Amino acid sequence: MMTRRKAVKNTVLASVALAALPTAIAQTGPATSATIPTDPFTLPPLPYAYDALEPYIDAETMHIHHDKHHAAYVANLNKAVTDYPDVAKMSIEEILKNLNAIPAKIRTAVRNQGGGHYNHSLFWQMLKKDTGVPQGSLASAINESFGSFTAFKEEWTKTAAGVFGSGWTWLVLDADKRLSIEPTPNQDATISDGKEPLLGIDVWEHSYYLKYQNRRPEYVAAFFNVINWDFVSARYEKMIP
Repeated sequence: MMTRRKAVKNTVLASVALAALPTAIAQTGPATSATIPTDPFTLPPLPYAYDALEPYIDAETMHIHHDKHHAAYVANLNKAVTDYPDVAKMSIEEILKNLNAIPAKIRTAVRNQGGGHYNHSLFWQMLKKDTGVPQGSLASAINESFGSFTAFKEEWTKTAAGVFGSGWTWLVLDADKRLSIEPTPNQDATISDGKEPLLGIDVWEHSYYLKYQNRRPEYVAAFFNVINWDFVSARYEKMIP
């Protein structure tokens, strides 16, 4: 049986041992500079809970999509630019808008991994549950370009459902400030072709397969319940003089 004297002695010895530990192990406060990430590109946090878009996009898909797939694009992009400090200093937008200036040895990797990082970073912000339909100047532009919001939805759905293999469908603003719907293969970014993305839907299977399996049209239909039209409208208004 432990006496009070032994208990006090053991407490003192434990305190001394803890004080002797390296600072990095014993520390419970903010991270030191040694633990701060130094990679040029980082994974942005998901701006809401994994289950925020239920039942239209399930929590497990959001978890894997963000924490695994997007994280892999970031890690591979950082790996690709490791030996190219001039490229590493560029923003992802600068890189994708000037792919021909990227060294040929890493251009394909940067196009694929950088596009994946850029596209997904926008995608998370484009999603929000129950935001209705576009309003204001964006709504007027959609009506002017497509005839009506209903006609826009029909063209969007047909394009997204028809993307062969893996890719995206985008509502873009071109250099002449005109709206159009554009499919892109793989992780190609529309800004590489001079077109600013306003809204995008990821139709890679990893974005919907756990819930919808091979029923992509159902996923595309459900997507209209989670579009953050406030974000899309704000992007549009920033780009229109």
